[in-house]
Amino acid sequence: MPDKIQTLAAHAQSRFEGILTDSVVSLNELTIEVPNGNIHEVCQALRDDAEFAFDMLIDICGVDYLEYGEEQWTGARFAVVYHLLSLKHNHRIRVRTFLDDDAPRTRSIRDIWIVADWFEREAFDLFGFLFEGHPDLRRILTDYGFIGHPFRKDFPLSGNVEMRYDPEKQRVIYEPVELEERILVPRVIRDDNRYIAEQGGED
Repeated sequence: MPDKIQTLAAHAQSRFEGILTDSVVSLNELTIEVPNGNIHEVCQALRDDAEFAFDMLIDICGVDYLEYGEEQWTGARFAVVYHLLSLKHNHRIRVRTFLDDDAPRTRSIRDIWIVADWFEREAFDLFGFLFEGHPDLRRILTDYGFIGHPFRKDFPLSGNVEMRYDPEKQRVIYEPVELEERILVPRVIRDDNRYIAEQGGED
């Protein structure tokens, strides 16, 4: 483990003593795990503490641990992961916080890094995570009439509804998905030299 990562990990353990629930170094990057209720204060410190100086939020992503790994997952189902970069120190950190399964919500960090605006909207749209304090939390990738959150692992591959233009109503309408049964049987069987040879016919 490079000295820079060791120093960063040690400072994180010291600065957030009693808060961190986990700290892991993998592939020369540090991941810290923070309780949901502390995520805002930790992110604030990661930006403002001179030894961290994480002035850039690279990404916010959601994770659904339903059916995760080979063994039965026993922890919380949902998590939000924040990816931060310090331009001053040229190091990165990953911050993870788990959410409640039934009401997955956490506090918005848009006031710390304004770029979180669209990242949080994306996690809301695709995973259904609520970011309290976000001024405009609405869908950003799916249509306004979309039902469900397509990055959850229990979301059906076919979706819940389909839309089409109705010429009689002269507008787009939404209807339950109807799938036609597909019969994957060859419709044309050709008799040619290849099949005759395979069946022991004339050489």
